Amino acid sequence: MVKIRKHNPVKLVIGFIYKDEAIFIRAKDRLKRKFGGIDFESEPIDFNYTGYYEEEMGSSLKRKFISFRKLIPIQDLYRIKLYTNRLEARFLVSKCRQINIDPGYLDLAKLVLATTKDYAHRIFLRKGIFAEITLSFRGNSFSPNDWTYPDYRSE
Repeated sequence: MVKIRKHNPVKLVIGFIYKDEAIFIRAKDRLKRKFGGIDFESEPIDFNYTGYYEEEMGSSLKRKFISFRKLIPIQDLYRIKLYTNRLEARFLVSKCRQINIDPGYLDLAKLVLATTKDYAHRIFLRKGIFAEITLSFRGNSFSPNDWTYPDYRSE
């Protein structure tokens, strides 16, 4: 019988889609209070990969990523997604999101994102939250899977 080992902690990463920089800053500040210091923040990029969010959030959307210094227990991903869903709800205007917050984790083999949407390639975690391997480390770089969103396929 194989002995079950404890999993090493993982790097918390969060992707944002937003229009208003002030809302992004407020959400980021709440996340910093919850998860600690940030060790990486990307420059904003134009989110023009899909029109999926335009009806709800408008056009001219931006995409940004952050990661945190403190590693997290891998089993906390579903709790973090529940928290970010509540945080998104704090910024609703007329029942429309002003910011989309997608947490995930990075380890030496993959980038995993949490989602509320089930699909064939997603695994149920708990409380309505699923996980998908978005990028896999192969050779010496991360590679997309067939289902990887276009923005995660980009440089």
